[in-house]
Amino acid sequence: MTLRALSGAMEPGEKIPPVRELAAQFGVNPNTMQRAMVEMERDGLVYTERTSGRFLTKEEQVLAEKRKAFAREETKKYLDYMKKIGFTTEEVAAYVKALGEKGEETT
Repeated sequence: MTLRALSGAMEPGEKIPPVRELAAQFGVNPNTMQRAMVEMERDGLVYTERTSGRFLTKEEQVLAEKRKAFAREETKKYLDYMKKIGFTTEEVAAYVKALGEKGEETT
């Protein structure tokens, strides 16, 4: 759900399906999905309108900040993993740059 919100697959202010529907879609317990929704609301990604349900925030700045934070966390995990298998930061940067620019692997 968070990835859909951050990737732009959902529009700011878009209504979020009910918890039970999301739980079935993602194959998790409704209680787990409810906790995830509460966390997303606490993080400012989601807001609740009492009689209408939950919605993705309309605050594009919040979405941009969360997107950057997510990218930072995932990049750090990737970099840490690559260092564990023997790559330097410079080597990893070269691979990422080559793949991003040319869609090719470096050797």
